Parts: sequence; C-alpha cells; structure tokens
Amino acid sequence: MYSAYLEIIRIRFLMMLAYRVNYYSGIIIYAINIGAYYFLWKAIYGNSDTLAGFTVEQMTTYVAVGWMARAFYFNNLDREIAREIKDGSVAIQMIRPYQYLIVKMMQGLGEGIFRLLLFSVPGMLLILLLFPVKLPADPATWGIFLIMIWFSFLINSQLNILVGLFAFFVENNEGLMRMKRVAVDLFSGLIIPLTFFPDWAERILTWLPFQAITFLPASVFTGRVTGGAIWEAMGVQLLWFLVLTVPIAWTWRKARKRLFVQGG
Repeated sequence: MYSAYLEIIRIRFLMMLAYRVNYYSGIIIYAINIGAYYFLWKAIYGNSDTLAGFTVEQMTTYVAVGWMARAFYFNNLDREIAREIKDGSVAIQMIRPYQYLIVKMMQGLGEGIFRLLLFSVPGMLLILLLFPVKLPADPATWGIFLIMIWFSFLINSQLNILVGLFAFFVENNEGLMRMKRVAVDLFSGLIIPLTFFPDWAERILTWLPFQAITFLPASVFTGRVTGGAIWEAMGVQLLWFLVLTVPIAWTWRKARKRLFVQGG
C-alpha cells in the first residue's frame, strides 16, 4: 500500500515536469512578486531602521522566503476534489483499495516536492542575485525551517481538502475556494506580517491556523523567533495539524452519505 502512495507522488512529480513552460514562467512571476514587495516595503520603511519588530534586512528575507515556501505548500487540491465531486469520478475513487483523501495529499506532496526542488531552490538563487537577502548560517535553523514548511504543506493541504469537500453540500463552492485562497495569503502573513495588523486583529489571528502556514516558519528563518520560542511555534503547527484532522474526518464521513453526480 505504501509503495502505491509513493508511486502516486512520483506520477504527480512527472506530470508537473511535463509542463516546463509553467515552471520557467513561474520562477519569473515569483521573482517579480518578490521584487514588487521588496520595493514597496523599502518605500514604507523610508529612513526607519525597524517597523513592527522587523529590520529592513529581515523584511527582505521574510518576503523572499515566504514566497518561496509558498511554492512548496501551495496546491489546488480543493479545486481537484470539487471537480471530481461534480463530474462523479469521486465515486470511482471511493471504491478503489486506497484512502481517497490520502491519495489527494500524496498528489499534493508530489507537486510540492517538484516545486521545492525545481522551483524554490533555483528561484531563491535568482533572488539572492537581485535582492539583499540574508540566509541563516546555522544548519539547525535550516533543518527546523524544513520541518516547519512540511507542516505548512500539511496544514494548507488540510484546509484545501476541507474546502474541497464542501462541494458535496453546496454543489458549487467556487466562491468559498476563492475566499479561502485570499484568507490564506493575507492571514498567514504572506502579504503582510501579522505584527503589522492592529493588536486586536493580531490576537484573533493567533487563534487561527493561518499563522502556522507562513508567518511562523518565516519568523524562525529570519531569526525573529529564537530559543524556546521555536519549539512553541512548532507546537502550534503540530496542534493545528491534529485539530484539522477532526473536521476533515467528520466532513468526509458526512459527505460519503450525500454523494450524487451532477454530470451525465
């Protein structure tokens, strides 16, 4: 069974490799995004050395690593699940000798590994040539960061799966998927670090899973979170991973009782 899941990862990796134009253009698009945010934040800082606890150097690194980490954890599992529910192919998936949701997670992982190796790494090398990004010298920081973006992938994929499963109940969840994508990019700290939000908003966001996707890993990578606080940040990620398994399991159990096909 495990070999079958590994094969699913391999197949999705090869499928991503087939779309090389998207791969090359994606690196350029991400570099443009990072460049735009770099000059925006540079203008916002002006003559200031720090804002909301971030130095200019830390903010530059935060933006770069945040977008490159996004390349790894980002996927379209919600849209894939919704499409399979609409056309009825999910019914075939259900009777096959594997766990449907685990298969979707493995497909997302295959895509993520492709993006990490052939997108994030060369993309970061390009960014290092263009912008003053400071990478940590401590190998332990790199190891911890890799573990944290693994949890970023898991939590983001869980949110995608949960939203995708709602297609069983609402038939068309396009609006919900778009709202989720905006919420993840904004409230995870990808666009604006959470420390720049008003105090009341920041307190609310600390009780939501979004911070575990971008803000916490990037804060560790840039050195804003050190010592015992690193283990607390990883504990938050682990907690949200475990918490999100509950609504997914409940929704999946309810959804299997409501399966009907919209297409012919």
